Amino acid sequence: MASKIDGAGLAKLETIEQAVTQVQRLNTIVERMAQSQRNNQPLAPYRQQVQRAAAPIASLLKTQFESIADMVTNVVLISTRGGSDQQKVRSLREAVAHVKVQLDAAESRVRKQHTVEEAEESAPEAAS
Repeated sequence: MASKIDGAGLAKLETIEQAVTQVQRLNTIVERMAQSQRNNQPLAPYRQQVQRAAAPIASLLKTQFESIADMVTNVVLISTRGGSDQQKVRSLREAVAHVKVQLDAAESRVRKQHTVEEAEESAPEAAS
C-alpha cells in the first residue's frame, strides 16, 4: 500500500511552505534588529521592515491557518509597542520562534490528516 496526500492537503502544504520561506525572511529582519540593538543603533527602521514582512504572511495564512496568522499579527504588534529595545527584541525572537514551531506542527497535522492509502495495482491473475 502506497500513501499519498490528497489535493486539499497538497494545497495546505504549499501554503505552509510559502509561509516558512517568508517567516525565515522575517526572522532575518529580527536578527538584524537584535544586532543593531547590541550595537546601540536605532531600531526604528526595523519596525517598518517587520510590518512589511509580516503582513503578507498573515494574509497568506488567514484562510487556512487562522490561529498562526493571528500569531504573525502579534509580531507586528510587538514591534510597535513601547518599552525597552532589549525587551522588544526578546519578545520578537520568541514570537517568531513560536510561529516557526506552529508552522512545523501544522505541517505534521496536514500530513497526518490528508494522507490517503492507495491500493497497489495487483498483477492480472492468469485464468486456469
